[in-house]
Amino acid sequence: MTGPVTVTAAGMAGSRRLIRVIDTLGEMFVDLAAGRTRSPARTVLEHGPQRVLLVSPAIWEQRGVGSVKITTLTPDNPERGLPLIHGVVALTDLTTGQITALLDGAELTAIRTGAVAALATRWCTADDADDLAVIGAGVQARSLVRAVAAVRRIRAVRIFSRTRSRAEEFADEVRDTAPHPVRVEVCDTARAAVRDAPIICTATSTSADRPVLAADWVASGAHVNVIGGTHPDAIEVEPALLADAVVVVEDRTAARDGAGEVRAALAAGLIRPDDLCELGALVTGEVRAGGRTSVLRTVGMAIEDTAAAVALHEAAGG
Repeated sequence: MTGPVTVTAAGMAGSRRLIRVIDTLGEMFVDLAAGRTRSPARTVLEHGPQRVLLVSPAIWEQRGVGSVKITTLTPDNPERGLPLIHGVVALTDLTTGQITALLDGAELTAIRTGAVAALATRWCTADDADDLAVIGAGVQARSLVRAVAAVRRIRAVRIFSRTRSRAEEFADEVRDTAPHPVRVEVCDTARAAVRDAPIICTATSTSADRPVLAADWVASGAHVNVIGGTHPDAIEVEPALLADAVVVVEDRTAARDGAGEVRAALAAGLIRPDDLCELGALVTGEVRAGGRTSVLRTVGMAIEDTAAAVALHEAAGG
């Protein structure tokens, strides 16, 4: 009997693998919206100030697979020269019970989070949308740029980060790795970065309930991918933006439990629970953005890890 395939961060790189993850996530979200699969809540174990170990299990019955992700978040790791997040995902064959693959958990998390945003971008923006604004300059911001560029031919990227040096470093990376010439600008304010942008991504580590992005800064008809802050009441985007937008979520219950902007907008009466559109309904065409302003607010779900692991395992020849 052969052992599980090991898929490293390097083995997850490349636009073909990324597109495969995006497409597989689309298939999974259709099943999730139809009630054919589910995503259990993760287990969170705190050990010391803001140090967390998370265990995230899920089963995707239609593909005959399950996965468990073990992740650690250690805020003072960057001071040690180490990544904030470490982790591993174990992919399991439900028929035989065998563990078929072990995947780098930190890289898979970044890839699948970006891929969820790219999936929403694919269904909420015009084919010729080519101007991207990014708030944040960390690992997840990088993943978002790669993922959105996989579904739209991005020609201009505007970046804002509270740490100018990180934004400049990120800008250089985008210029150096883009598959075609891209105009990249580092902006002095978040407002300048998002002005008139048809696609906006926020990826900060805010823990505050004061928004990073004001509603009236966003152009009418723009699509905004909101990755979210560090806890369920953290807010990156002013909740008022949701009032007149197509509000897209992975799962209604998960969004009500863990998405700060959604929770605030519901509490203020800006939206109703029925206004939340699940991603699966976008993929099937049941809901269409139709040129309206749209907002994806993600919370991250274990079943997304399962779907991404399936795609990456298949890409590795598994």
